[in-house]
Amino acid sequence: MITAAVFWTVVGLAADFHANVVRVKDGDTIVVADDNKQIDIRLEGIDCPESGQAFGQKAKQATSQLVFGKTVTIQPTGTDKYGRTLANVLLPDGRSLNEELVRQGYAWWFRKYSKDQTLAKLEADARQ
Repeated sequence: MITAAVFWTVVGLAADFHANVVRVKDGDTIVVADDNKQIDIRLEGIDCPESGQAFGQKAKQATSQLVFGKTVTIQPTGTDKYGRTLANVLLPDGRSLNEELVRQGYAWWFRKYSKDQTLAKLEADARQ
């Protein structure tokens, strides 16, 4: 297994890897165990309400139901200013966690940092 955020390729992106979700910090941040190291993963392109905000706990619960205790595929895209690995996360059935949270209305498209039009459409659909 490849350790995330440690082995970067020449182009600056880590290879996809599989890891177990050992903690859900909030709706858009999970912790995975990879080679006995815990790695904070910030979901790319989305934002969820914080724990103290309205629906923050529901967003965290939705994320937990989808990934806690499961092996997921991490597709790293970079790091954020806090040193967390930014990534798209694929569920065991192949669905995107990032997209699923927007589809269900627990997250919104993070326009400031993402140009992903799929997330834009999912958010518009969820708002309807």
